[in-house]
Amino acid sequence: MTALRWFVMVVFALTPACLAVAAGGDGYAKWSKGPPSDPGFFPLAVWLQAASNAQRYRDAGFNTYVALWKGPTEEQLATLKKAGMCVICRQNEFALRHLDDPAIIGWMHGDEPDNAQSLGNGKGYGPPIAPEKIVADYQRVKTADPSRPVLLNLGQGVAYDNYIGRGVRRNHPEDYPEYLKGCDIASFDIYPVNHDSREVSSKLWFVAGGVERVVKWSGGEKIIWNCLECTRIGELDRKPTPHQARCEAWMSLICGSRGLIFFVHQFKPTFREAALLDDPEMLAAVTALNRQITELAPVLNSPTLRDAATVKSENTEVPIALMVKRQVGSMYLFAVGMRDGATTATFKLAGFDREKVADVLGESRTIAVKKGSFSDRFNPWDVHLYRVAAETTDGHR
Repeated sequence: MTALRWFVMVVFALTPACLAVAAGGDGYAKWSKGPPSDPGFFPLAVWLQAASNAQRYRDAGFNTYVALWKGPTEEQLATLKKAGMCVICRQNEFALRHLDDPAIIGWMHGDEPDNAQSLGNGKGYGPPIAPEKIVADYQRVKTADPSRPVLLNLGQGVAYDNYIGRGVRRNHPEDYPEYLKGCDIASFDIYPVNHDSREVSSKLWFVAGGVERVVKWSGGEKIIWNCLECTRIGELDRKPTPHQARCEAWMSLICGSRGLIFFVHQFKPTFREAALLDDPEMLAAVTALNRQITELAPVLNSPTLRDAATVKSENTEVPIALMVKRQVGSMYLFAVGMRDGATTATFKLAGFDREKVADVLGESRTIAVKKGSFSDRFNPWDVHLYRVAAETTDGHR
């Protein structure tokens, strides 16, 4: 069996239930200067952006920068703080002199150490950085400052075993549990719409599959974030639609991600560092997505309920991933179609006997819930978020 066929089978098997670990709002409380442990905070980040755009990103609902070009510097940090933006950055000499600055909420390794490493201009590529080197660097960073978490962003080999960019470690997924020993927050990136391989191109579920794998490899001991595409990046003939970007985000959250990092660059036909800010349609969509996620942050940061509900897809070729939460007297069901096809999904809520109404969040509609069951239509890559008033112990609302 090829690695790709094995991966697709695993995703089909795991996606409907997902492997999300129960996440509490105190997940960052172990670090005194880490990300806010307030249940109302959910990390929504941009990758490697100029600090001068911090206010524009703040206006779009982002709250965190991940990585700074040749930074952090005094000017970068001052600009981010003025915009109310947190940052995860390298632990350079400047940063070590500012360990008391609350704007710095975490440290990071160099990007994608699991990929083949350049040997210099025209000299080709050597092997990836060994996991033991990442662990040693992690220990060095933690010794200098144990009050903040360390983020490790890995490449697309997390989700795609056959990725050629891993060089001699291509098709070696066993490396990843070892890499995870060198971080507190584990992230990765894969961009299916922009992908140039037919094995991955436009198969959005590779994002969710990667999240599931990292959750499993971490054994629930690491906080999982992941990167998302929202621009053209390097492809001239395609880029994600707002609908696809929203789908990738909710796939990630439903399957266990606890922080989203948006890759907002474009490389072709011209380089644009802040391409998202130059795309009115996508910027409006991402802003709305960020605002909805922030509104739902206390729900997302609450424990996931394993046996509270089930979902059955009428079209077996389109599985539905489901995550269930309970917050302030309501049950929340977050669901997403995992394939580029349509289906009708039927949800069954355990312990619900009375007639109820499911509010479909952000869609200005409701669905009747009868004997704990309701159905809804999912068009390709649809996300639906439901809120149902919970039953009390005596069966009443």
